[in-house]
Amino acid sequence: MPELKSEPAFQPIENYGVIGNMRSIALVSVEGSIDFLCFPDFDSPSVFAALLDAEDGGCLKVAPVMQEMRVKQMYLPDTNILLTRFLSEDGVAELTDFMPVVKDSTQPSYGHHILRMLRVVKGSVSFEMRCAPRFNYARTAHEVRREQSAICFIPQDTSCPCMALHATFPMDIEQGDAVSRFTLRAGETAMLAFGEVDEEEKAGYAELDKANVEQHFEETARYWRGWISRSNYKGRWREMVNRSALTLKLLCSQEHGSLIAAATFGLPERVGGERNWDYRYTWLRDSSFSLYAFMRLGFVEEARAFTHWLRERVHEDAEHGPLQVMYRPDGGQEIEEEILETLHGYKDSRPVRIGNAAYSQLQLDIYGELMDAVYLANKYGDSASYDGWHGLKRILEWLEQNWKRPDEGIWEVRGGAKEFLHSRLMCWVAFDRMIRLAEKRSLAGPLEKWRQTRDEIYEDIFTNFWSEKLQSFVQYKGAETVDASVLLMPLMRFISPSDSRWLSTLKAIEERLTEDALVYRYNNLSSPVDGLSGSEGSFTACSFWFVESLARSHQLEKAQLLFEKMLGYANHLGLYAEQLGSSGEHLGNFPQAFTHLALISAATYLDRALNDGHTPGAWR
Repeated sequence: MPELKSEPAFQPIENYGVIGNMRSIALVSVEGSIDFLCFPDFDSPSVFAALLDAEDGGCLKVAPVMQEMRVKQMYLPDTNILLTRFLSEDGVAELTDFMPVVKDSTQPSYGHHILRMLRVVKGSVSFEMRCAPRFNYARTAHEVRREQSAICFIPQDTSCPCMALHATFPMDIEQGDAVSRFTLRAGETAMLAFGEVDEEEKAGYAELDKANVEQHFEETARYWRGWISRSNYKGRWREMVNRSALTLKLLCSQEHGSLIAAATFGLPERVGGERNWDYRYTWLRDSSFSLYAFMRLGFVEEARAFTHWLRERVHEDAEHGPLQVMYRPDGGQEIEEEILETLHGYKDSRPVRIGNAAYSQLQLDIYGELMDAVYLANKYGDSASYDGWHGLKRILEWLEQNWKRPDEGIWEVRGGAKEFLHSRLMCWVAFDRMIRLAEKRSLAGPLEKWRQTRDEIYEDIFTNFWSEKLQSFVQYKGAETVDASVLLMPLMRFISPSDSRWLSTLKAIEERLTEDALVYRYNNLSSPVDGLSGSEGSFTACSFWFVESLARSHQLEKAQLLFEKMLGYANHLGLYAEQLGSSGEHLGNFPQAFTHLALISAATYLDRALNDGHTPGAWR
């Protein structure tokens, strides 16, 4: 009888924490395994991807050998340093994971490394370690050799970095991996460092310096605590807002000032489905939300860095207009989509895609999001430069001729372009914010012409996107379906949150797209605009938009209840993936910036509204 092969084990998406250094991010499971790492940058090929292929994706695992073990995982307070505790009657061990934030580069350091510190608190605990890198999305083989006190992994593709694993315990080489089994007693510690070999400094193979690792730990903890202490949010949900802010900071590029949408690629919006995208890029759509969140919390430096990155895009051109939907973190425009055959996908969810073909779509809403971001940056920061203002006027001149065009919209549909309401709304925002900015800063421009276009868009929305039958604004021109993106209408100050048309629209969204606190983007069965098969989970950012819309419409008690419920859907560390299934499981790429941005916006608005006893004016 042939031997039965067991299915590879996948941790649920929500069973992960993240560590990073604002250049790359690693995902650490509750079992202490690093199952995802793209290196050396956010959008670089993967080195570990067991999250997407438990057998062949690659991982760096450190696991205690214990009977009846329980696991607890937490962040050290006000940091992005992750602590995993393994508990049993026989022993207690702790694993501390972080990527150091190093300021003094003149000192010998492990600046662009993953550092792992083991400590046994009680008893005697044996550990098993396996370091199994799989370079270039598991497409590139590698050699392995011992170099002094390190084990070095040399990929055959020279475009991939050579990596080295250092440890304070003996290691062996087994089938291209580094392995070890060792025992620690109460009070004893062990350390690992995994990172790129620095050939120039000849430090790539030096013996692991415990004191240096401990110094990095202290410096990194001080950095994160000092950074989050600058937050001016002191409201009811401080812990969750701070965790969202810390997560967003991890998704920021320290070098470029941009913010990526999520750390991962290929995680499914429905297990077994085809909606598996790559989110390791910077969407202009996130721009106004990012600036709003950072400035609302008092993080002016991050807002300024992202504004600088945005201003550089203003002077470029793309395939379908002055701007494109998304960019690489460094501003690069080429993001060709391809399917990976080497990775089987999370729970066999295929295809696994890298790159994102949506970068070449026409999505007119991005111009409104850009102008809203620029407006916020100028309103609460430095004024636009002469050249910058002329770049914005050039974009608006193009938009004046193109705002009526069908496009692929906020949800990046692949079922054909339509005249989407959200795109039309954000075109209105683009002209409205430019008019306001010109008036506030006394900037020269054809204001009367802009006003005429803005007002034309305004009337077009009320005339062509309102359904008497549904008593609601609809998804696109001619549709009889609703879309959760219209929740942004009062948030963008297009419509009064107490307008009767808005209140009936809010009711229609609740009746057609919500399950308690969970809000779906649209009903893809009754409105198959995306051109894809199968269903998806609820869209978590939409749930927080719904909460804020309720609060702005003076339904504070209901808004607070649903907000608290949404907080209950966070994972054990306060993190969210893009979507939630009907049973609360996390779906899609993780952690997602858009969700955490929407959480911050809802929390700050709702908190002020509850404090004042009424709905205050919008911060925009």
